[in-house]
Amino acid sequence: MALIEDYALIGDLQTSALVGRDGSVDWLCLPRFDSPACFAALLGDEDNGHWRLAPAGAGACTRRGYLEDSLVLESVWETGDGTVKVTDFMPQRDRAPDLVRIVEGVSGSVEMLSVLRLRFDYGDIVPWIRRTDGHRVAVAGPDSVWLRSEPPVHTYGEDFSTRSEFTVEAGETVAFVLTWHPSHEARPRLVDPHESLRHSLEDWREWASRCRYRGPHREAVIRSLITLKALTYAPTGGIVAAPTTSLPEEIGGVRNWDYRYCWLRDSTLTLNSLLSLGYEDEAAAWRDWLLRAVAGDPNDLQTMYGVAGERRLPERELPWLPGYERSYPVRTGNDAVGQLQLDVYGEVIDSLYAARSGGLGGRPHAWNIQRCFLDFLKDHWREPDEGLWEIRGPRRHFVHSKVMAWVAADRAVRALEHDPRLPGDLEGWRAMRDEVHREVCEKGYDGERNTFTQYYGSRELDAATLLIPRVGFLPPDDPRVVGTIDAVRRELKRDGFIRRYSLDESPHDTSVDGLPGGEGAFLACSFWLADALCMTGREKEAREVFERLLAVRNDVGLLAEEYDPRAGRHLGNFPQAFSHIGLVGTALLLAGEDTAH
Repeated sequence: MALIEDYALIGDLQTSALVGRDGSVDWLCLPRFDSPACFAALLGDEDNGHWRLAPAGAGACTRRGYLEDSLVLESVWETGDGTVKVTDFMPQRDRAPDLVRIVEGVSGSVEMLSVLRLRFDYGDIVPWIRRTDGHRVAVAGPDSVWLRSEPPVHTYGEDFSTRSEFTVEAGETVAFVLTWHPSHEARPRLVDPHESLRHSLEDWREWASRCRYRGPHREAVIRSLITLKALTYAPTGGIVAAPTTSLPEEIGGVRNWDYRYCWLRDSTLTLNSLLSLGYEDEAAAWRDWLLRAVAGDPNDLQTMYGVAGERRLPERELPWLPGYERSYPVRTGNDAVGQLQLDVYGEVIDSLYAARSGGLGGRPHAWNIQRCFLDFLKDHWREPDEGLWEIRGPRRHFVHSKVMAWVAADRAVRALEHDPRLPGDLEGWRAMRDEVHREVCEKGYDGERNTFTQYYGSRELDAATLLIPRVGFLPPDDPRVVGTIDAVRRELKRDGFIRRYSLDESPHDTSVDGLPGGEGAFLACSFWLADALCMTGREKEAREVFERLLAVRNDVGLLAEEYDPRAGRHLGNFPQAFSHIGLVGTALLLAGEDTAH
């Protein structure tokens, strides 16, 4: 099985696919990010669905990369008989999603083999395949997939797969187009693969050219921005945390979650990055998705929503999939949707404050939503919750949750001070802000060790406390901030990277999060360390941390959720929006282009 970092991402702003170095598409959900996968070999084996297109008998490609500032992937194989390249992309769709793969002979004469195994419903359902008008058509229940090649090549069925064998000479091309549509509808409109390639390259290059970043890490920033754009569901503006589910945080472990949804806590950092770099349209779309998703009773605010704002995301296990490297269970949906995470109220209010401050303009109902959230927080901020890390153990008084309650009150107070015409309880919110601040400093701070802790009365640490200067809870030069940074580095650092919090990594005992086993270093936390070091004047150390993080990107510039520094491999869902948001934010801070609080 391929390593997580062996994959590259392609997509059409509604779904995406992972392509391995060996030319195999091992993950693809159609028609949306959160739809059942038709290629699920990533979480099982080839019989769970994949599409490999490569020279016959060849292994990994010789080299690969994205074409300039785009999401078009080019993989090159240099063989004893010649050189061939495969260009993979998903054009932004009209109605139906298309996966296009163009084979081009560069030199010599190369025998090619395409093996397509479609397995609907996460690798469980084998479709019926027939020939129609030069296509291979696979149908099962509501799903239908059409495959054609230009020019037609020798194609036949074998072992419940569709195989194509052909030879390409220098200068020749063969294009494959795979198209999904509902099985009850007529055949979708055919796309011209070569014209689609030209338009895709033009669209991506134009989009990337709008970036205002002028610092020394442009390539890394642009690639992260393209990745965030690729994780955007264009019809609504929602941004998924990752396009995958159940890639493990520990090989063989149980920390395998579905990340194909939109988390509220990503919103502030995402908005700040988009606004700072000139992507106002994307920021406005994300803001508007946020307002639609959270509308309703403040008691019902969720931690995450579906790409169109769906609230029902029931978690279930898929017993027929063994999991990535036997990391079971494989899950769809996410039960954390029903947790109480008080920090998300602060994230939402902070996001809307950032949008207003960034010049997006207000929405007539946005302030009323924020007032309702503040009223809820005034009554509930003293309660324990599951916190930022979505623990599945007992609720606690997490310091980060309380800090974000302070952020909610602080941003509301700032908004009223800036525009006294807005209705609101200025004095009440000021009093709440002061009370939260006082309690956190009294109960969430360990004076003996000079550090904020994970939760009240705990000696455990939490990398989320690195955000205290970032959100303005304390100034960067406060001794408690400096002490927290040093303590986190001392106790949560592992081979140069920062873990989220302390874990009992035995396979049987549970930790604060209620789960057994361990995990890798959470990459966003290491970016937060770089930010905190930069803000406290230790820029040289911050740059060292940042360069270390840049070095763990894979060959096409992508980051997973976590990293195992001892094994030197990526862990968790991939690519991870939170990691790339962290990269962009740190690059802006180091370049002096940050617009955060």
